[in-house]
Amino acid sequence: MIRLNNLKPKPGSTHKPKRLGTGQGSGHGQTSTRGQKGQHSTSGGTKPVGFEGGQTPLLRRIPKSGFSNVQFRQNYEWVNISSLEKNFSAGAEVTPDALVKCRLVKHADLVKILGNGEVTKALNVTAHSFSKGAAEKITKAGGKTTVLVGAKAAKQAVVDAQSAAKKKAKTGKK
Repeated sequence: MIRLNNLKPKPGSTHKPKRLGTGQGSGHGQTSTRGQKGQHSTSGGTKPVGFEGGQTPLLRRIPKSGFSNVQFRQNYEWVNISSLEKNFSAGAEVTPDALVKCRLVKHADLVKILGNGEVTKALNVTAHSFSKGAAEKITKAGGKTTVLVGAKAAKQAVVDAQSAAKKKAKTGKK
């Protein structure tokens, strides 16, 4: 009977690996199956990735222009107000951490509230960003919106305050 502990490959389907550099009697001696001369006979004899035989490689032929702001992009996790209506009772405090607990978002880093749906309850919503429609609907229902400052903006505010203090100290000394 075949079991996991006695599985073997079919006879003849596997081969021993080619053992190179093991001397003349191995059958792969002297040049270790690399041949006598040529580019690949010695170490370091390989072509770089993208080499096209001396022709200018494709990566160097295509035009390179412009600039991408992808590295500065801020990825918001978003929640529609219809989800807030379903998951929170009237007068509830809706914070990014509360949204994570309700599994409406995965992370509480950057959360944006969008205006898809209707809200009838007065909710106190705190998030990093709101769409215009969402903010209007929440306040119209008797709720309150509070904008949190993101980590990046908070760090920039600290740097700006420090540079302003330095400037003030410089002008005060003169």
